[in-house]
Amino acid sequence: MTRRHTFSHSEEAVPGRPALDLRSLAPPWLFVPSGPTVFLRNVIYNGSVSVPLPIHGRGASVDPANRFEKIDVEPDGDWLDIGESSARRTEYFRDSSKSILSTNDSPDVGFDASVNPYRGCEHGCVYCYARPTHEYLGFSAGLDFETKIMVKLDAAELLRRELSAKSWRPKTVALSGVTDCYQPVERKLKITRQCLHVLAEFRNPAGIVTKNHLVTRDVDVLSNLARHRAVAVFMSIATLDTDLMRKLEPRASTPARKLEAIRTLKDAGIPVGVIVAPVIPGLTDHELPSILAESARAGATFGAMTPLRLPGAVAPLFVTWLDQHYPGRRDKVLHRVLDLRGGKLNDSNFNTRMRGQGVFADQMRQMFHLGLRKAGLSDRSPVLSTVSFRVPPGPQMTLWDS
Repeated sequence: MTRRHTFSHSEEAVPGRPALDLRSLAPPWLFVPSGPTVFLRNVIYNGSVSVPLPIHGRGASVDPANRFEKIDVEPDGDWLDIGESSARRTEYFRDSSKSILSTNDSPDVGFDASVNPYRGCEHGCVYCYARPTHEYLGFSAGLDFETKIMVKLDAAELLRRELSAKSWRPKTVALSGVTDCYQPVERKLKITRQCLHVLAEFRNPAGIVTKNHLVTRDVDVLSNLARHRAVAVFMSIATLDTDLMRKLEPRASTPARKLEAIRTLKDAGIPVGVIVAPVIPGLTDHELPSILAESARAGATFGAMTPLRLPGAVAPLFVTWLDQHYPGRRDKVLHRVLDLRGGKLNDSNFNTRMRGQGVFADQMRQMFHLGLRKAGLSDRSPVLSTVSFRVPPGPQMTLWDS
């Protein structure tokens, strides 16, 4: 079932600016021309736009074609009308990776070693920059990303082996470098908790970014690391508007629960800050000061921000999401993204992708730093220590110990 919005390509949705030509908003491989009509996967643009209905509890509502696959399945319209997508359940697959520590040399990431217990993420954040990584597995960046989750059941065992290696030089290990290590299935599988136990045994520092209150479950292990100045937690908050949040990141914790998690971590003596991510121009950017202020009241001591990024298939997914939920703001948001990204929806340049560019990006940063000062937050996270690192002797914890 689809919902139809009609627009003219020549009307001005934003004063002084022409309406957007959607054919310019995504890589050419996402489009299949068919006479005068252009098909953007299941979304049809031809003077009017037919938009798939949103799926309750999911950020995406379609599966864009995998850029690496030559063959793609296009569901029949009648099949879509009977709700095949909405009936899709989350599936979990065992990931048989033989190593767990990933490294990178990106100059703008802030860490060079990370552990990702899961591939794909059930939080379903429609804007997630990690969605295109699912295409390397033969899946789609759309619904597949949030319904087909790879789990690394051997993660703790692999981590212990790699931290014990003579070649390992102690350094901060990031958890959630790609997908959230506290996504819903972690409540049952406890893979992240197992990895934290290993890091605590070795006293190897860890940095955590999450959108889930579940991080408070592990206060005992995190407190152990904190005694050695070996842990910091970033709570990721994109909005304080619960209604918007449920559409934007449908299976993450609510804003109130995120603030509660900050308070719990702070009371336990665990360094905690807030990362306002992503900042969506024309939709959530006005919330920057209030997110920082509320986080500080809850106990955060440092803050960061990242403007919206729309790599690869994330761009058309986000455009579809705007058409579904905020059609009246669509052109305004996308024009501002173009301003931030040098006339494109995405910028992969290391020097600008995390900051944006242009006048609007400068204004966003000024608002952020002013908000930091008013809230009494630092723009620097704690420097974590490797001084206490050790290779623990004696019998080791098994994978299923908790």
